[in-house]
Amino acid sequence: MEIQLNELIEQIKKDGVDAAETQAQAILESAKAEAEKIISDAKAQADKLIADAKAENARTVKSGEDALRQAGRNLLISFRESVTRELKAITGENVNAVYSSDAFVKLIITAVEGWAGKPEAEDISVILNAADLAKLEEALLAELKAKMLGGVTLKANDNFDGGFRIAVNNGAVYYDYSAEAVTDMLSAYLSPVVAALLKEAE
Repeated sequence: MEIQLNELIEQIKKDGVDAAETQAQAILESAKAEAEKIISDAKAQADKLIADAKAENARTVKSGEDALRQAGRNLLISFRESVTRELKAITGENVNAVYSSDAFVKLIITAVEGWAGKPEAEDISVILNAADLAKLEEALLAELKAKMLGGVTLKANDNFDGGFRIAVNNGAVYYDYSAEAVTDMLSAYLSPVVAALLKEAE
């Protein structure tokens, strides 16, 4: 009887230990699974944070690069416009200097000679502003006579500051050699040349 009781006690102990071990194993596996899930979730969240940070950094870098490119373009455009304005001013100064020198009369005579040789050019008029005409009329008439360029009329017109215009066929056609027109023409020629030089320097 005592043996059976001992066996029963041993069996109960064994069953209790086995049950405790099974329960402990289940708790351990559950805790391990929970820990792995927590680690996995944390890693996924960390990966997302890193990916978001990289994307934001890439956006910031691109935005900065775009801003630098735009600033560079704006600076270059501003510089080109400044150079073009400066060239036009320099060209205008040089044109005005020629038009206010002794060479001005010779320039007008050369232009008149060029038109006088054309069969379609009749009734040539040289048009200057009133101040230039008053100052140059005597010298121009003397040069026209010396070059045997008869039939050329000198006229005053204050619609332009400096330079001259040549009208042919009773004023039907005008050729504009005014300071402003020549400056614009030379500036238009110089601007593409300067633009090409600036492009080579980029």
